[in-house]
Amino acid sequence: MSRVVIIGAGFGGIAAAVELLRRGLDDVVLLEKGDRVGGVWRDNSYPGCACDVPAPLYSYSFAPNPGWSRRFPRHEEILAYARDVADRFGVTERVRFGTEVAEARWDGRWHLTTTGGELIEADILIPAVGQLSRPATPALPGADRFAGRAVHTARWDPGVEVEGKRVAVVGTGASAIQLVPAIAGRAAHVTVFQRSAPWTLPKPDRRYGRARTTAYRKMPHLMRLARAGTWGMTIVTGLAITGNRPAGAFLRGVSGLQRRWQVRDRALRARVTPDEPMGCKRVLYTSSWLPALARADVSLVTEKIVEVVPEGVRTADGAVHGCDLLVYATGFAATEFLAPIRITGRDGHTLDDEWRDGAYAYLGVTVPGFPNLFMIYGPNTNTGSTSVLYFHEAQARYVARLVALVDKKRAPIEVRRERAATYDGEMQRRLASSVWTGCQSWYRTAAGRIVTNWPGMAGEYRRRTSHLYDGDYTAITVRNETTR
Repeated sequence: MSRVVIIGAGFGGIAAAVELLRRGLDDVVLLEKGDRVGGVWRDNSYPGCACDVPAPLYSYSFAPNPGWSRRFPRHEEILAYARDVADRFGVTERVRFGTEVAEARWDGRWHLTTTGGELIEADILIPAVGQLSRPATPALPGADRFAGRAVHTARWDPGVEVEGKRVAVVGTGASAIQLVPAIAGRAAHVTVFQRSAPWTLPKPDRRYGRARTTAYRKMPHLMRLARAGTWGMTIVTGLAITGNRPAGAFLRGVSGLQRRWQVRDRALRARVTPDEPMGCKRVLYTSSWLPALARADVSLVTEKIVEVVPEGVRTADGAVHGCDLLVYATGFAATEFLAPIRITGRDGHTLDDEWRDGAYAYLGVTVPGFPNLFMIYGPNTNTGSTSVLYFHEAQARYVARLVALVDKKRAPIEVRRERAATYDGEMQRRLASSVWTGCQSWYRTAAGRIVTNWPGMAGEYRRRTSHLYDGDYTAITVRNETTR
């Protein structure tokens, strides 16, 4: 049987490992550069960090959790859940922590080189590093001259003090809308720098009482009902951002009512009103973001940042906004898949060469010219409306079928180039005719491609990955590296 190496022990890597182990594959190793499992939830620990998907859906279908304390769990609880699943399903014992992959090269097998110089071989390579593993920090002029402290939300230092500090927050995405309400009132003043206003919806959060927990433990099938109900809620959001007019109008109306109710100042309300179509960025569930912006000790700045000066941030209008702590809530380099790992496939062809106009992969999983390379959370598999774990599970099942096909053929396999090209063409056409056409340029590569988002509903992706068609793949003759 094949030896499988998975890169990354976050939720995607855990899903892939569990699926392979459940199917009887024993030679599975996970390489994790960190010191524990958890991926993005291990790396993000900023104040207010929590899930923006309800707990019944932000969990694996094969491992429902009756012990969630609330509908939208906090960071610590989600991380504990990931560790528990990894322990229970025998994944943790297969992880090599503190092992970072620098390069992977195909030569009949995959030859991996770690940053420490170790060589590791594998028949099948499953990168599960995700789209949210490398923080994106803007190159602001003068940033190195800032006299205070600067930190990215994805690399938060628990020793950072905000009490009594003047805090500048760059960005208004998912991390900012959690961070700012958590530090407002603790900091002397918070200044938020906004490039574009996000779409928000009220967050129906609540604590789960003892009676619910007891009922879930005694009657586990009730958790499936809760999961189905949550799934139904995300369908409405999914329809809205994929072009369904009634659903879109309904959610835009709800969002508008939220702004009108929570922001009484008309000038501020105008600045927090999105000017992009719903779905360009993730729709954010929050009931505390807008009230936080309306506080007297919080300022929203929409002028463009020109430079960082020793005492703070200068904007295009010439104003200098003084701060002691500069926080980059600027998300991740989501379009730079698998970076900084250098991956070389057949005939010395690198993934950087293949993706010079932007990343692509058949079903977001595999690329022609790179045998036995199967990704989790690859290109065009990001979701703006539901749980990414749903996609992870679908990908893990599909990858397990690919591994079985490799063993059945007793030869490496790769997707046929014409099949991958047809699929990629479909993705780009659908994305070009959808809501994303009105989005700003940071969602696109230099060649104009959209490489992160899935263009349809999550259920469609699951259906398309539910069967593996042998004709989509070709076996590779290792001896002379030619297809047959």
